[in-house]
Amino acid sequence: MGRTRNAAVNMSAAFFGQGAALVASFAARTVFVRMLSAEYLGVDGLFSNILNMLSLAELGLGSAVAYSLYRPVALGNTGQVQAILSFFRKAYMVVGLFIIGLSLFLSPFLEILIKDPPNIPELRLYFLLFAANNALSYFFSSRRALIIAEQKAYLDTFFHQGFFILRKIGQIGVLLLTSNFTLYLLVLLVCTLLENLFLFDQAGRLFPYLREHPKEPLKKEIFREIGKNTMAMVFHKIGAVVVFGTDNLLISKLVGLKEVGICSNYFLVTGAVNNILGRVFYGLLAPVGNAAATESPERNLFFFRVTDMAVFWAFGTVSVCLFACLNPFIALWLGKAYILPVHITAVITLNFFLTGMRRSVQLFRSAYGLFWQDRYKAIFEALINIGASILLFQFFGTAGIFWGTSASTLVTSFWVEPYILYKHGFKCPVRGYFVRYLVNMLLLFFAASAAFSAAKMIPGQTAGAVIGKTMVCVILSSAFFAAAFCRTAEFRFLAGTVCTLFRRKHG
Repeated sequence: MGRTRNAAVNMSAAFFGQGAALVASFAARTVFVRMLSAEYLGVDGLFSNILNMLSLAELGLGSAVAYSLYRPVALGNTGQVQAILSFFRKAYMVVGLFIIGLSLFLSPFLEILIKDPPNIPELRLYFLLFAANNALSYFFSSRRALIIAEQKAYLDTFFHQGFFILRKIGQIGVLLLTSNFTLYLLVLLVCTLLENLFLFDQAGRLFPYLREHPKEPLKKEIFREIGKNTMAMVFHKIGAVVVFGTDNLLISKLVGLKEVGICSNYFLVTGAVNNILGRVFYGLLAPVGNAAATESPERNLFFFRVTDMAVFWAFGTVSVCLFACLNPFIALWLGKAYILPVHITAVITLNFFLTGMRRSVQLFRSAYGLFWQDRYKAIFEALINIGASILLFQFFGTAGIFWGTSASTLVTSFWVEPYILYKHGFKCPVRGYFVRYLVNMLLLFFAASAAFSAAKMIPGQTAGAVIGKTMVCVILSSAFFAAAFCRTAEFRFLAGTVCTLFRRKHG
């Protein structure tokens, strides 16, 4: 029950913190669009993607080290925790410095990545400020990893979302007063530094032994485990960066920077919702990691099915809402000039759903440390993504780039990741997972059809109409899912856990 309470606290903090951050994001983007041109939106999206590519220098080390912390944390072995974090800190210091050096090297060649480069002064300075902000986090990440391993992810959420909101308020003020993009980025840099310093200090207060010099060396078997998992994560990192980090690069090169800016508004919405749901489920990582080390495969398999059902319910409902309401929302928020054709909105929503449905598998794969077994999958996924995106662009334009992402996911990750988890984690056949996935897809299709038809009956693109459409989609989708799952053991377990936690909080 202790693990359940900690997970509930982490998820609650994530939900409310990310919700407040979402409001701040939309307010800041609204001011951004009003005070700066669409090309500046494109710069923001493009440089974020480039820095995501440069994060390959991290090589997946963070995930490998985080996994190595679960057992010594569970056993209270502070000596090895100190040794692991000392290694982590030194390695990430090198990574941060390398990213800064590589950014300096790449800055003269930025125009190559942009079709019809805009007349934006100090483009290289903007890129270097983005790079400095990206590198800063690597200098402080070791203690953040310990806080999460100790099942105190709510602290990470508190500081991250608190400074995120502070940053957005500062950026809004800078844009309204000066319309200066350089000052806008300096606010980003300062808030990132303060967030990391405060979290670093908080970890030292919670775990005083962190302020002591490590008393024992890192055990050879743990070092070998970190090395092996890092080698595997290199492939996963390459795949993730290429699949999720190249769309804006391709749009910038093949279409133009303005199109990147328009698409970035849609990614802001889907990314914000994805972050909310992601942080909610990310709060389960530490308890799942502990359970993977102590519970039977059968018990963990049941917990996985519960999590998978919750993931489908959450991402399925949101996907229905996005498809029905995203274009009306963008028109209301920014104006009709920023709307994408409905077929592009559809494939963006599809990619959101496919990525979201991988959450449960990836959560348990990380908890079991199954990085090595499917390491080559990521390379094939990356190659298919680039090839399919470029090929499909010739036929479908911008939508083809997004269809390439869909294709790479369905051909690789969709089946490889659960197969590896079931074979090496749960040690049972994966057939049942795919049967449930197919049933869920059919259920989602009927729920989406009913919700979309009902939402179309609400006319107009006013705030009331968008809210009404969203409520209809949420209610109808949830009703479909509740009717389908209410007789299952997973639903009863999840409902019972929620009710117990609610009674404890309000009893």
